[in-house]
Order: sequence, then structure tokens, then C-alpha cells
Amino acid sequence: MSEIPAKATESEDPSDRAAGEVTPGGPGDAVGDAEGAGDAMWQSSPPGSIYDYIKVASFSIGPDGLVDQWSLRAEQIFGISAERAVGMDPIEAFVASDQRERGHRKMAEILDGREWTGVVPFRLPAPAEADGATEGLAEVYVMPTTTEHGEQAAVCIVVDVRTLRRIETDLAASQAIFGQSPFGFLLIDSDLRIRRANERFASVFGGSVDDHRGRTVHDYLPRSEAERVAATLRRVLETGNSITDMHVTGQLPDSDERRHWSVNLYRVHSGTGRPIGIAWLGTDITRRRAAAREAAAARRNLALLNEAGARIGNSLDLETTARELLDVVVPGFCDLATVDLYQGLLAGDETPPGLADGSAELRRVAFSSAVSDAPFAGGPAPVAVGAVHHYSFNSSCADALRTARPQHIPAEEGGLIQSTLAVPMVAHDTVVGLAQFSRTKGSEPFGERDRALAVELAARAAVCIDNARLYRREHERALMLQRSLLPPGDPEASGLDIACRYLPGNAATEVGGDWFDVIELPGHRTALVVGDVMGRGLRAAVAMGELRTAVRTLALLDLEPAEVLSALDEIARGLGTPGGVQQATRTARQPRDADLSEVYLATCVYAVYDSVTRRCTFANAGHLPPVLVEPGESALMLDVPPGMPLGVGGEPFEEVEVELPEGALLALYTDGLVESRDHPLDEGLQAFVGALTDPSRPLEDVCDHVLSTLDTHHGEDDIALLMARVQGLPAESVGDWTLPREPRSVGRAREYARGQLLSWDLEPLVDTTELLVSELVTNALRYGEGEIRLRLLLDRTLVCEVWDAGLVQPRRRRARDTDEGGRGLQLVGLLSAAWGSRRTPRGKTVWFELPLPDGETGLADPAEALLSLF
Repeated sequence: MSEIPAKATESEDPSDRAAGEVTPGGPGDAVGDAEGAGDAMWQSSPPGSIYDYIKVASFSIGPDGLVDQWSLRAEQIFGISAERAVGMDPIEAFVASDQRERGHRKMAEILDGREWTGVVPFRLPAPAEADGATEGLAEVYVMPTTTEHGEQAAVCIVVDVRTLRRIETDLAASQAIFGQSPFGFLLIDSDLRIRRANERFASVFGGSVDDHRGRTVHDYLPRSEAERVAATLRRVLETGNSITDMHVTGQLPDSDERRHWSVNLYRVHSGTGRPIGIAWLGTDITRRRAAAREAAAARRNLALLNEAGARIGNSLDLETTARELLDVVVPGFCDLATVDLYQGLLAGDETPPGLADGSAELRRVAFSSAVSDAPFAGGPAPVAVGAVHHYSFNSSCADALRTARPQHIPAEEGGLIQSTLAVPMVAHDTVVGLAQFSRTKGSEPFGERDRALAVELAARAAVCIDNARLYRREHERALMLQRSLLPPGDPEASGLDIACRYLPGNAATEVGGDWFDVIELPGHRTALVVGDVMGRGLRAAVAMGELRTAVRTLALLDLEPAEVLSALDEIARGLGTPGGVQQATRTARQPRDADLSEVYLATCVYAVYDSVTRRCTFANAGHLPPVLVEPGESALMLDVPPGMPLGVGGEPFEEVEVELPEGALLALYTDGLVESRDHPLDEGLQAFVGALTDPSRPLEDVCDHVLSTLDTHHGEDDIALLMARVQGLPAESVGDWTLPREPRSVGRAREYARGQLLSWDLEPLVDTTELLVSELVTNALRYGEGEIRLRLLLDRTLVCEVWDAGLVQPRRRRARDTDEGGRGLQLVGLLSAAWGSRRTPRGKTVWFELPLPDGETGLADPAEALLSLF
């Protein structure tokens, strides 16, 4: 049995060791100088040795069985200072009461010189301020010794068993991590070298576990990535801050495939808390990264399609729709993009020429680039927006147009473009153009998923472009139809100065049913019409054309304004009925069949102006009121009963007669002039009335001033404006006589007519006028009633009217060769430019019209006209 001096009290606390000592075997091993041959080699263990983890202490027992030496380690394990421990009976102090008897027997055996070792439960004495004691378990090794006086004593070595059990558990866990973990695990020392690697790491990078000891991250990763990771390791070692889910990219040995790992780093400490290295836990996330990229690409594509659905097709303009496509794809999908459309389709052709071989002319309608001043691959020179061009037969673009399949265009060497897709724009099995998408070098090249996405985006845009093309074609046709139904040029009227304006809505809105008309009536009278068919598109334009034709037809019958609107109401109700007006009348009180009929409604104001009396009669069918500006007065809206719109039926229309002073200004208009989304109707009407401040200006200038003052550029609806300045027929241009019902009145009528024509210097018309006046007055005497009235009117033509109180209208018939009469009206038709009859409130009026002699147009010879009747 070895003996250890009982009074040896060298400190066991690692904190008392020299600070400069290092771990045995480490790069800084401190080896003591040899004092001579055969002397032992001494070296000390600095902090970080096994004793930092295993709690070992020593104390000695004197001959009296009491503690006489107490080490610092004992203080740490038992929590009792040396001053308090020395002189204590260890059995009484640390052993439970039920074990003390056995303890005393063992102590006696030890003091008799016997060595003993075993596991002893012990109890720590409770501090004065604590209520109870703490229990523990210690492995004790007791070695007998003798004092300097030869008395028996003992030295006790104590190990905390709980610490040993914890170390055992930690070793098992460490072995499980290094030997069984499915993740790569490394222990890296303070020099950033691998001290230990597990089997998983070795199986991935090859070799045995020991082959990786001493390596650094530069042995596994590319230089730039290794420097980044090494800097991170130093930061973790210095700061102690852990790193979670750091992505590292590299390659495995003998493989060019890029791999991705997720690495967690944390600093490792010794039992005393000193940093000794870094733990590396890595997981291969290459597949997860690829799946994440696929999912991200799918989400990006879905978001791109959603954005395309929301942004493409909001306009019915071809160029705008093409630009909307490029706004979606650049830069989210590609770096450069263009859209070419067939020139023939843009021009309105149904099938563009050359569609079979893809070489037809195209117009570049849109271009977008995320790279400034970047040329576009696909030709020797870039094509400007708006330019017309075509692709050669053997080109990839022509092949895409020809086959209606996307084509990949190889990149040009030394160019900016890396990858280009030429995608045909197909709508309803028809190729309408070509879209090109390009990615520059440095971007990911197009894949199959990108190709499918490009086809979907181009198809959506193609459908919208085709819809816009069809809408433009219908819009142009409807506009052409509408314009063809409006008065050509500047209308002329007797006793009126006319100016008009028509502004169609913009291309984004369908053509409306607005119209206006100026109709010359017998007796130097004029009908002014403004109307608006409710609805838009070609149907509204056709309905407007039908109503306008009906208005002109009814006006030629010389009906009163209220009668004209009543007849128009019947016609409007018949427009939406398969059986026409008669069927509409029969089923007016029956519910409409929604599948077979359609309601057509329209508003209209109809006014008849008499230039002789300067009186104007108005009738209104739900339209906006006319505006009148008298000289020196403010503009005002005429109080004309609005009535129901045309097509409603069941309500009569009222007439209002207004005398217009010389120089007065009359304005008829549609709602597009005074109403828009931003300006309500009341506000627009007030603005319109306020704009008519100076009626004495030229009428064309007044129209321009009104359109420039009001909000007429909204394009939401068509605008029709008809303005007329009153210029009544002068009194010297009117001849008016009343004749009694007697035969002598025929001669008097000829005398009145001759005298009036000679005063007007119309001698060439005297003979013809006398003959025709004689015929009309004779008919009034024979078939009419009441007194006879003769009136001659001189304006742009000569009009002669014969009035009587009879209600029977004259009817022209062809006389047989044996008939002695019946040729008067035929003679009137041969010699006059026009003739007719109309009802009046007190009878009827028969009239004829003669053109004024201008030196070029020859007048019909009465003699030849008479001979032609036989």
C-alpha cells in the first residue's frame, strides 16, 4: 500500500494553475526541462482536462477519526469550508443516522490500517439558514497512513457518482450523434480544423472518419464559399452567437453537380466554460432546394397568370392590349419582349395574305426592355414600333407563324441575348401575330415550364387582341353607317343659318345612336331633328338609321310635330318585334317574349320652323330641352313638355309654338354634350347655357367655343350638336293675296303672280308661273271650299301656294286620250321642280316650286309640256 503524506495540501483547483499551461499533446505542449538523466518528465494539465468534468476531492482523517485536512475540491463538492470541516467527525457529519453505526465500525477498521473502497450515500449538513439537508452519493477510496508520531490515520479520495453517471450519459449521446445521426456532424477546434467527423459526413465526402481529421472547409468548398464559411466560423468562435440554417453550396468529390446544405453552428465549451471549438450540424437540402425552386416558379407563374388576367384586356384598343402584355412579362418573366401583329388584320381583313407560309407583313405594335438601349435578337437591325416588316421563310419566327407552335431562337454569339422564345399568338384557331420573349445573359434560360407559360400568356393576349380587333371592326362599321346616315356637309335651310357638330365616342366605347337632321319642308319651312337611341353598337346605329329614315318620310307628309312623334313611337315599338309595327300594335298590351323581341327606346326633339312667320313648333319625346338665346338676352332652356321616350307608347305628345326673333340662336343637342361620369347632368346643362354668351359671333365659332368650353373629350358617349340662327324671310320676298270663290279669281291670280314676279325681276318665270297658278286656283274653285289664298315666296327657289278650306287632298292620275280633263296636276308635275299638298288646321295647301333662273339651267317650255300630255 502506497503512503501519501497526510499533510500534503497542494491546491487541486484548476484556477490556481499557471495560466500559460496548455493541453498535453496540443500544439503548445509545455515540457519541463530535464534536470538529469533518468529524472521523470513532469508536465501539468491546464483547464480542459478530465478533472474539469469529474468532481474529485480529497481530505484526511487523523488518529482520532476527525477531519484534519480539507481540500478546496472538497469544499466545492460538499459545500463546506475548511474552517468548518476541520475537526468534524465525518461519520456524524455526512452519514445518515441509520448508517452511522456501520460507519463507525468501518472507521475503526480503517484506523486499524485497513484499506477500503465503496459507494457511500452521504448527507450534506444544512446551512444555518436552510431547513433541511442535501443528500448525495459518492464513491470513496480510503488509504491508511501514519502520522509523524506513528499513529494510524487515513487519506480519503471522493468522487461524485452523479457526475460520473452524467458523463456516461453524455458519452452515450455523443456516440449516438457521431455514430447513428443521419446528419453530418463535425467538431471543429479553435484553429478551424476538423477534430472529429461522424460516419454520415464521411459517407458523403468519402474516406474514413479519420481521413477528415485536421482538414478545413477549404478542402470541401470552392474558394469564395469556403472563405465565407470560414469567416462565419470565426465569428461564432469569437462571439458565441449560434448560426441557424446557413446555406452552403458546393460539390461532392468526383461530381459536377451543385449541392446545397443547411448548416447549424454553435460554440462548444469545456467543463470550466472555456471555448474549445465549434459544432457543425449539416443537412443536405439539394432536393428540398430544387422542390422549393419548383414551387417558387409555380407560384411565380400562377401570380403572373393572375396578373395577366387582371391587366390584359382592360382596353379594347389593339396597341394598348399589346403593351399590357409586355407590362406583365417585363421584367417578371423576361428582359426584352416584342409584339408583332399581322398588317392585314389591323387593316380589317378577315384572313391576312401569306398566312400559310408565315411571311406576310406584320406591324410591330409594342416593345419593352428592362435593359436600356438593348438590341433585340431576331434580325440584323431592330424593328421600330409602328414599322411594317416580315420574316424570311426559313427563319424561326416564320416557322412559328406557319406552324402555330413556339420556337426557340438560338442566341447570337457575342450578343446580349441568351435565350429567346418566338410564340405565335393564336386566337380562335387563327394566328393573329407573334410575341417574342428574350432573356439576357446572366438570367436563367427558358425551360419547358417557361415555354408553357409563354404560350398561355400569348394565347390570353391573342384572345384579347382578337376581341379588340373585332370590336374595332364593328365600331368602324357602325361609325361608317352612322356617318352615312347623318346629313352630308353643311345643311342649308330657308331662313336659317345652320351649323352642326358630331363627335363619336372613343375607340373604347361602342358607337351610340345619336343623330341629327335638317329637313326642308314645303313653303320654305324647315324641320330640325335631334335624337338618341338608347344603347350602343351596331344595333343602336341600325335602329338610329331606321328612325331617321322614318322621320324624313313622315316629314315629307308634312305632319304636325306631335303627329310625327306619335308615328315614330309606333315605329320604335315595332323595331324589336318580329312582326313589325302591326304586330307591335296588336301585342302592345301583352307581355313581350324575351327570346323573340327586343325593346328599342329613343329620345327625340322635333321642331318645325316657318321662315315667313319666324314661328317654331316643338314636340319632345323624352329628350333634353332646346336652348334659345335671343339677341341681348341670356340663354334659357325652352319649357317643352318632355313626353315619354319613343318606344314606350300609350302617351300623346304635346306641341309648343314659340316665335323666334330675328337673330335668335336655337340649340338642339344630345346628352353626351352635357353629361359624363365626372359631370352630372344638371352641372352640364348649366355649363352649356353659360357657354352661349355671345350669339352674334359666327355660328361655326359658337359651336367650337361650346365644344372647347364643355368637357367633350371624355369619349363616354357620342355628341351631337345642332345650332341654328334665325334669319326670317324678308317681307318684300312674300306675296300674299286672298281671292273670293268666283271664276274671275283665276284671272286675278294670274295678274297678281305676273306683277309680283316682274317686281322680283323674274320675267323668265312669268309664263310658267301664270299657267300653274291658273291650274291650282281653278282646282281650288272646282273641288275646294271657302275663300282662296294665293302666296308667293322667294328665297333660294320660288314657291307658290294655293290655300283653301277643303279637306280633300288632290290626287294625281293619268288621263286617257279620250278624256277632256284630268291633266292639270300632270302639267304641274312636268313644269315644276316639285309639287305637293299638305293639311292645315283650316283646310289644305297645294304648292309647287320653281328653280330660279341662273343663266345655265334652262326652263321647261309650257307649250312642249302641253303637247307631251297628248
